[in-house]
Amino acid sequence: MDGFSYKQGVLHAEEVNLDSLAEQLGTPLFVYSLSTLASHLQTMRDAFFLIDPLICFSVKSCSNVSILRFLVEHGAGLDVVSGGEIYRALLAGARPETIVFAGVGKSAEEVRYALEAGIYQFNVESEKELARIDAIAGQCGSRASVSIRINPDVADRDTPQKTSTGGCQTKFGIPVTRSARLFAEGLYSNVDVVGIHAHIGSPIHDSASYLACIDVIEALLDEVEQAGGTVDTINIGGGFPAIYEASHFDSISLQKMGSVISHRLQGLKARGLRFVIEPGRSISANAGVLLTHVEYIKDGWDRQIVIVDAGMNIILRPTLYGAQHAMWPIRYGRFNGHWTHATNASQPRPNGALSPVDVVGPICETGDFLALSRPLPTLSEQDTLAIFSAGAYAMSMASQYNSKVRPAEVVVMGEHYQVVRQRECYEDLVAREMDGIEPIKSDAKNLKLVK
Repeated sequence: MDGFSYKQGVLHAEEVNLDSLAEQLGTPLFVYSLSTLASHLQTMRDAFFLIDPLICFSVKSCSNVSILRFLVEHGAGLDVVSGGEIYRALLAGARPETIVFAGVGKSAEEVRYALEAGIYQFNVESEKELARIDAIAGQCGSRASVSIRINPDVADRDTPQKTSTGGCQTKFGIPVTRSARLFAEGLYSNVDVVGIHAHIGSPIHDSASYLACIDVIEALLDEVEQAGGTVDTINIGGGFPAIYEASHFDSISLQKMGSVISHRLQGLKARGLRFVIEPGRSISANAGVLLTHVEYIKDGWDRQIVIVDAGMNIILRPTLYGAQHAMWPIRYGRFNGHWTHATNASQPRPNGALSPVDVVGPICETGDFLALSRPLPTLSEQDTLAIFSAGAYAMSMASQYNSKVRPAEVVVMGEHYQVVRQRECYEDLVAREMDGIEPIKSDAKNLKLVK
């Protein structure tokens, strides 16, 4: 979280006081550090410089148009998984030739939209999808460039089951044993099958799984070329890790991982191949925090329950994946080497004691929690918590469940900030339901149903 630090006991995003920002804009509130986004993108570029890949940022991880535009302006391409994400990518200024389109269920409408936009490449997930793209490209009078997404049956043992995508039991990709024949020349009239794509999950915590996947890719490449096929692009997907917990600091080095992978791929680069990678969380996760205010504190059976104003509707990862996000009060700093609560900055309390608490949201679900039995300092109902590493798969997964409005998003650069998504209001919750609809009368006889 290099863009976030405590200064005089108060958390700052770069030079912006987050206590003041939360008071001014309200909570829940997502705050992103632009300098951190730029730094992480450059780190990715440095880590893989030996193969000079097209870096396509994963839109699904953090889809705010202003953030996408910032990354595009700093040289990123974009990895999309829907027609809506193509729309966002183009709106953000991405050049079509830097957009790759993945996803297992591309509709005919989405395929047509992508072809008309002129995207760089489809990552194709099935033979039926390949046939659909071929047919629609023919109707559009265009040609489609395609990478075959293989299922290499390679899974990282430390990747959560719900985000592991490279094993033989997942829905993703075409079994590698059935992939070589799809590169045969003349098999399709309007499609050029010229790439191999593999994405084995996220996060991947070491390079060994990537190397195992590359072994599979290389064997397939040899088989395709021996049969007379042509491959010009190797896309190794994303899944590069972010630091969510202190225990990860010593085990993860993106620079080292990138170097190991790049050295392994250098032999393929000598064969004239182009490379694509699709990072998401490794760029955006630690560039964002979620600010959430403590609404109530109550005593449970064996520990306190801290109820905050952000729940699973705002950050789903803890209940969906069992994700562990670091969290800490935004008014809390180090004084003379000791952790000190700074709710009252003039009278800091040098109390290092931590107590396990459940941090839960306001949603009517038992699964609505941010952390269970988490050691935290003594909190009050005047406190605001920072949920760290919230820049990926947080706001992009947020919903209006329980008719809760979605929060605002803010970007920070130095001393300046800008609201890049306004907080929703109650009218936003029903806007699409009310357009052109007369109020329903209470008399059931007047309710006409359309078959």
